[in-house]
Amino acid sequence: MNASGREADAPAAARVAPPWLAPGATLAVLGGGQLGRMFVHAAQSLGYRVLVLEPDAAAPAGAPADGHLRAGYDDAQALGELARRAAGVTIEFENVPAAVLRRLAQGGAGAAAAPVVAPPADAVQLCQHRMSEKALFVRAGVPCAPHAAIAGDDDLHDAALDALLPGLLKTSRLGYDGKGQAAVADRAELAAAWRRLGGVPCVLEKRLALAHELSVIVARGRDGACVHLPVQQNLHREGILAVTQVPAPDVDAATATAAVAAARRLAAAMSYVGVLCVEFFVLADGSLVANEMAPRPHNSGHYSIDACDVSQFELQVRTLAGLPLAPPRQHSAAVMLNLLGDLWFEAGSDDARAPEWAAVLALPGVHLHLYGKTEARRGRKMGHLTVTAADAASARAVALEAAARLGLPAF
Repeated sequence: MNASGREADAPAAARVAPPWLAPGATLAVLGGGQLGRMFVHAAQSLGYRVLVLEPDAAAPAGAPADGHLRAGYDDAQALGELARRAAGVTIEFENVPAAVLRRLAQGGAGAAAAPVVAPPADAVQLCQHRMSEKALFVRAGVPCAPHAAIAGDDDLHDAALDALLPGLLKTSRLGYDGKGQAAVADRAELAAAWRRLGGVPCVLEKRLALAHELSVIVARGRDGACVHLPVQQNLHREGILAVTQVPAPDVDAATATAAVAAARRLAAAMSYVGVLCVEFFVLADGSLVANEMAPRPHNSGHYSIDACDVSQFELQVRTLAGLPLAPPRQHSAAVMLNLLGDLWFEAGSDDARAPEWAAVLALPGVHLHLYGKTEARRGRKMGHLTVTAADAASARAVALEAAARLGLPAF
């Protein structure tokens, strides 16, 4: 192996375009949540060491990592150490400051050589702002909901807003899992919701008649190679993903093909490197519109750990390290159930207790993933359950039984 980490005498068919990071190198992830935890597992299985930068000492990704820097994402000393120790850097949630990623990529964190950074700072910055995201949809020719920016009180009086009501008001930044948004029926509700959200810049989107929700996860390399996971059909409850089914039971082939093509087009438009999730709505008339993007692995892709030969987290490792992107193959039908902290509490009680995991693990094809979070809270993602089976009907039947045993609603 030469000094750059490349195999000097590898056969031509096995060579990878530089720069690439060979197993044995250290990769770093900014963020210590469950997505970081699953990235750590995937990277270590490929022979990499992983360093986590996360201020929370009890963060889920910290325990399995080879190193945990307990500091803020913009801490100069911690970033310098990370840049010196890690050959590649990625993120596990989209609100890592884009300026930090830009600084690392430019070698401004004290390292002799800048680490590889994926996804790129410009793409992360774009995904952090809903209006920038909408503008990209328009530029890339991907339909999205009619919308308008509300940056200040004067915008609330724009006559054009009438065409967007009833609608959804969303903060331009920092909204996720149903947070930072409100349904509004008329101008009075719009004004009240905007003030309730803090009077920050927002986007008003027209409420559309939805038939289904779906998502597409693509992985794009530095050479422009792009692969994708199967289209995923999603069910949200109170703004939080509850159920993902793959194959998507209500999505026809033409819609699935259009969604994949749109996601790949958006990734290319950003010169994206990494794993990208694009969420879509299928409207009542059958048309497809983009909802939002996440520049990272996504809750709806967790099933890929158990149902595909290459998971979304291995794809994240491969795109960061510059390894070949083999197209993932789904070998089992799957249903994923999100496990929120509500399951740890009896109705009317604030005393947490563990759910009866044995009851669901007795079912065939059930895979339990708990994230190692030390405290259960209502609405907090504590883990997920994936049911795999030879066919979609069997996976759904077992998942419905698992949901019933846990006290989750049917779907």
